[in-house]
Amino acid sequence: MGNRVKSIHSFGQSIWLDFIARSIINSGELQKLIDEDGIRGVTSNPAIFEKAITGSSDYDSDIRELANETTDNEQIFFGVAIKDIQSATDLFKGIYEESNAVDGYVSLEVSPFLALDTEKTAAQAVELWSKVDRKNVMIKIPGTKPGLAAIRQSIAKGININVTLLFGLTRYEEVAEAYIAGLEDHLAAGHHIGHIASVASFFLSRIDVVVDPLLDEKGAPELKGEIAIASAKKAYEIYKRVFSGPRWEKLAAQGAKPQRLLWASTSSKNPAFKDTKYVEALIGPDTVDTVPLETVEAFRDHGIAANTLEEGLDVATAALARLNDLGINLDAITQQLEDEGIEKFNKPFEKLLQAIEDQKAKVK
Repeated sequence: MGNRVKSIHSFGQSIWLDFIARSIINSGELQKLIDEDGIRGVTSNPAIFEKAITGSSDYDSDIRELANETTDNEQIFFGVAIKDIQSATDLFKGIYEESNAVDGYVSLEVSPFLALDTEKTAAQAVELWSKVDRKNVMIKIPGTKPGLAAIRQSIAKGININVTLLFGLTRYEEVAEAYIAGLEDHLAAGHHIGHIASVASFFLSRIDVVVDPLLDEKGAPELKGEIAIASAKKAYEIYKRVFSGPRWEKLAAQGAKPQRLLWASTSSKNPAFKDTKYVEALIGPDTVDTVPLETVEAFRDHGIAANTLEEGLDVATAALARLNDLGINLDAITQQLEDEGIEKFNKPFEKLLQAIEDQKAKVK
């Protein structure tokens, strides 16, 4: 039996690791995940960095050093984070090159405080892009309403973008539109577009966390654990439609890469579900799944890799229609999740900035 995680790639899906810490880079653990499990990229977010930085002393000397240059805790954080991102992008350089720039990306998120500010998000994307200075970095921008214009502007500048915090189908389609429009802008300005890469990160398990208790209330427990997967399958239908046809063909002829869907929030939050449930249900071509370390380990142990993404599309359509009949408004829920998602990244970011402040105080 070969490695189960690695076998997912034979179905056209890339597995990225939803975790970064200096310790796994320096210990060789990340390299091992690349070699043995076929991990093909890394995503980070403010909560992941908060765990890494407050959970170890690996960053203390960097924080002290940067504190001599600036009093701005956010700048200190990005200084520290960029070092990790650069080390990780260097580890993935081989995959980036051999995959012809399809994989091998490491994602760094703009400040979560900017999630509703188009101008500042776009400006910070440019700043982080130039500071990391690696072709295989992706700057993460949340797919909020104000984020859409920032995404388009960033793509128009030739920056690789990972659109994060997507929960709803309407918003996902707007994000794909922003990507295509950004490519058209870059092309119209006389630039090549073949080097630009982007993913749209669709969040899964959090949808079921909110919807499942409502299904119990409405007497439809058989739909529990099915709505996020049904939404993702419908998102893939949209993906296939948007990245085909005359408008897309024109860009593809110039070397444009489609913006792949990336499945995020893939660990099961409900102990009643199999721990590899969300990974197993959505394996299919031209997609990415970003997976936390414990889910990688679970899949390596007992995951089942098969081409599942386009199975049961009629069942998915019926499940979403049924939700509507039950009077559960999925659009309202996905908007609520987006709002909460911003908050879920603001909180750890505040905690992180406080930890940097405390660290600075220690050395005075």
